[in-house]
Amino acid sequence: MNPTVQLLEPELRELVAEGKYRELRQALHGMHFEDVADVLEMLEPDEASVVFRVLPRESAGDVFASLDSDLQEEIVRQLGEGKALRVIESMDPDDRAAVLEELPAQVAQRLINAMSPENRRVTQLILGYPEESVGRLMTPDYVRVPQDRTVQQAIDHIRRHGRDAETIHWVFVVDDRGRLTADVHIRKLLLADPSQPLTDLLIDRFIALHPTDDQEEAVRVMNRYDRTALPVVDDAGVLLGIITYDDIADVAEAEATEDIQMLGGVSVLETPYLDTPHTTMLRKRGGWLALLFVGQIITVAVLSAFRQRLEAAIVLALFIPLVISCGGNSGSQAATLVTRALALDELSPGDWLRVVRRELLTGLGLGVGLGLLGVATALLWMSVGTAQTSSPVGLSLTVGLGILSVVMWGTVLGSLLPIALSRAGLDPAAASTPLVATLMDASGMLIYLGFAVVLLRGAI
Repeated sequence: MNPTVQLLEPELRELVAEGKYRELRQALHGMHFEDVADVLEMLEPDEASVVFRVLPRESAGDVFASLDSDLQEEIVRQLGEGKALRVIESMDPDDRAAVLEELPAQVAQRLINAMSPENRRVTQLILGYPEESVGRLMTPDYVRVPQDRTVQQAIDHIRRHGRDAETIHWVFVVDDRGRLTADVHIRKLLLADPSQPLTDLLIDRFIALHPTDDQEEAVRVMNRYDRTALPVVDDAGVLLGIITYDDIADVAEAEATEDIQMLGGVSVLETPYLDTPHTTMLRKRGGWLALLFVGQIITVAVLSAFRQRLEAAIVLALFIPLVISCGGNSGSQAATLVTRALALDELSPGDWLRVVRRELLTGLGLGVGLGLLGVATALLWMSVGTAQTSSPVGLSLTVGLGILSVVMWGTVLGSLLPIALSRAGLDPAAASTPLVATLMDASGMLIYLGFAVVLLRGAI
């Protein structure tokens, strides 16, 4: 948050309390709409509603679109639906649709019914597409030029119609049926000969999205081709709208946040951390912890099966955390890397065999290094008398080979789990770090104690 915003909060509270609305407007003058939204969210809802009323009409829509849904609903209630309608209609169509989606259904429907016919048509079109689809992000406010124009005519057209466009960096060229034939960067137009036919600048190949594409696909395409805007076309190639980088940045941030939370073993939070109620936090985190708790029961069962041997050679138990942590850490590393690679389209579920080969080699290298450290640690512990056994060589080999095997298994398990989830149509991020660590606890224990039974047969 901008530090200036935090410094401004006490002053705004005082101006609201004293009813100095002219000074209040002057205090907000020149501030970016995102900073104004931050100010409103720091105030009490009734104070925020008062501040919102003094905002200039040309910026109120942008500020409103940046507020969280609870405050939007409160401001609509405080303003009344008549004034709220004027604010919502001044917003960009995609932002307008997003706001209406968050409002109570009855309130949203009344606002939609009261809109101008054109705004109602556009809003209902956007809301008609599935959630998380490209159609929910697109805006009809863009510049399109008929393909039979010269460069100068195209520039004149942009001057006449580009004022209300969300961006003019890209100009979209259509035929007489409204089908997209090409897009051209504004720089190319400005540097071309004014008398040159527009078709001379066009390239047959262009990148376009379909309104039912997933929003994550839009993030990948825009990042891959380094675009600031992308056209959205229907099955017939008719240009329906565009999506811009600011909307895609919001989607990318939201998707990354979801993945990070899931990798940490937390169900996705729908609200900011500090705004999430304690009951919701307990539900989002408790379910995962309960599942992981059940998983740890398997570890207890494995230890119980080897109880008598452990009692006979308690020294084995000293190195259990060392061996198991190596497997859990290596598995979590592999799961994180593969999950992110899947998200970035660097690999697909069909690449699973290449991933296994790669992780086996990586696990072998890591396991040899960590295994040698494990052997040295075991020998050191026995040399200083901290751990005693009748078979020091056998114990050190058990620790070393246990670490080697557990690390190799951990890298394979951690890499395959997100791939398996992706192939099943689930979010690979569900292969969270705690989940991989829990699975490695039980399987790693079996591996370690299995080596102990074989190598320390006479000692335990």
